[in-house]
Amino acid sequence: MHALQDIFVGKWSYRSYRNDPDLAKEPNKLLFGKGTIEIVEAPPALLAGTIGGPGWQLALKGSRSYGNPMEIRFEGRGDVGGAPWIYSYVGWLVPAWPNGIDQRPAMVGSIVRVIPHPSTDEHGNPITAPAGVTASWIAVRQ
Repeated sequence: MHALQDIFVGKWSYRSYRNDPDLAKEPNKLLFGKGTIEIVEAPPALLAGTIGGPGWQLALKGSRSYGNPMEIRFEGRGDVGGAPWIYSYVGWLVPAWPNGIDQRPAMVGSIVRVIPHPSTDEHGNPITAPAGVTASWIAVRQ
């Protein structure tokens, strides 16, 4: 296997946040999702794996490129609670700082909800999570 392929393969702790400029909002109120991304070995330009957390999991299919910065693009698809979920992701490997201390490999990117799906609001009431909603994400290698 080519050495660069290994940079993405593995488990990553994932969090995504709503893109809200209001600095008065508590960070936990901006949380869009969290879970684990697991990228598995695949041919050099392809990306495969899963993303998920308690009560949900999506299969990942996409691509990876080894430019500067290194980029991944993938779609997450799955059935959650009897409803289809589809999200699209783009992300980049964060370059290492030459003088960084305790730096871990990390990726940052953007996510968009491709189709609406059932969800709940902050009070637990049923709602429809609309398509087109975007967020920013970060993933840190476990």
